[in-house]
Amino acid sequence: MDLNYLKKLIKIIDTSSISEIEIEEEGKRIKLSKPRPKVLANVSPLNVPLSAATAVNEEASALRKPAEEKPSEEIIIPFTKENIAEVKSPMVGTFYRAPAPEADAYVNVGSIVSPGSILCIIEAMKLMNEIESEVSGKIIKILVENAQPVEYNQPLFLIEKS
Repeated sequence: MDLNYLKKLIKIIDTSSISEIEIEEEGKRIKLSKPRPKVLANVSPLNVPLSAATAVNEEASALRKPAEEKPSEEIIIPFTKENIAEVKSPMVGTFYRAPAPEADAYVNVGSIVSPGSILCIIEAMKLMNEIESEVSGKIIKILVENAQPVEYNQPLFLIEKS
């Protein structure tokens, strides 16, 4: 098969909603597929490993509790808008706080950062993009949960400038 032909097929799959294609030509067979996004909303606990089923059940239980039982996570920030920097996502992707699942987070609330400090990773199309701080200061709030999808220009962190 021609390399340009293969590149065109890959581009078609990449840019369309097609997730898999299989072609047989002149006795040669090729199968291309792209990873499917993980969706836990429609997952039945019957066909999921125990740890994932437990997590889904705990999350559902938390949603059923009355609002008054949930502790308030709202932080009142006594700073002026001029000394707060908002770090926004430069792309659509998946937000990760650490370079690997078992690794420590790049930053936590209270961490001191400087320009160029890595704050997180955003995975887009299987590419890991390091997001760096543009200001010096202290992380006062992390606005996104680990492994959550983020939109373009979505606020990720609040940094008190120093």
